[in-house]
Amino acid sequence: MRKIGLAEFGLRDIGIDTPRGRFAALTNGAPVGDDGAPDPRPPLLALHGWLDNAASFLPMAPLLAHYHLVALDLPGHGASFHYPSVAEYTPFSAMLDIAAAADGLGWSRFVLLGHSMGGALSTLFAAAAPERVESLHLIEALGPLAAPEAGSGERLRDALSKRRALDASRKRVFSSVDIAVQARMQGNITTLDEASATAIVRRGVRAVDGGFVWSSDARLTLPTAVRMTDGQIHDCLRAIQCPVRLLMADPPPPYIPPSMIDTRVACVRDIRSRVLPGSHHLHMTHPREVVDALAL
Repeated sequence: MRKIGLAEFGLRDIGIDTPRGRFAALTNGAPVGDDGAPDPRPPLLALHGWLDNAASFLPMAPLLAHYHLVALDLPGHGASFHYPSVAEYTPFSAMLDIAAAADGLGWSRFVLLGHSMGGALSTLFAAAAPERVESLHLIEALGPLAAPEAGSGERLRDALSKRRALDASRKRVFSSVDIAVQARMQGNITTLDEASATAIVRRGVRAVDGGFVWSSDARLTLPTAVRMTDGQIHDCLRAIQCPVRLLMADPPPPYIPPSMIDTRVACVRDIRSRVLPGSHHLHMTHPREVVDALAL
């Protein structure tokens, strides 16, 4: 399998050792000014979407060279650690992951850039730790997906049943990376072009006998057992203290209706939102427009 040429994007692989585990990430290193002094602006932590990885920020990276950029593989994704079998992936555990990664980098305050799930987690972290977030730049997310109180029991039953069934299942083996790329494109709920899928898949598979399997934790594909309500999310949005820049694609994904976003935008004290033509991964297909729209 040919490796992605990270150097052409000005990036390199790093590991971040923390008490929670070892994070894999891509970074451009800390920029310096013309006088050789470190750039004074806060560093930038980029968080990818569900079942993506740090490679989703490859197209944007050269346009963010003025930041000390670290694009993280979230736990269970890419080359980062997986949670132990007795732990579960939850929004709160993700808050601990973000804090641990930033601590491991020695960052007390930083800029957050998040796409989709990464944007949802960034939103919650900005509410939970406002003293650490300089500004928040979101692509196709403003808080997590919500669920009404009705149906909570059925959701729990479904999550428990599928979690127990997963223990007996095996990962699909792809005979080649190209076949894995096609599977990712066909299985994506939103439009994902081949170039974008290839970048994500090459960082998101590992070699086994007979081919390749996803390196992501299979538990990430399970239904969410407990979701926040709209009211809880709105309260978190009101707790955000930093400036927020939001970018949504047109057409929007079916699970993010514009009416939902409009209601959430009204909860944030300092927010500017934009809509651009494109698909859910428009930060990969139109990186310049996205960087400009997010004022990065």
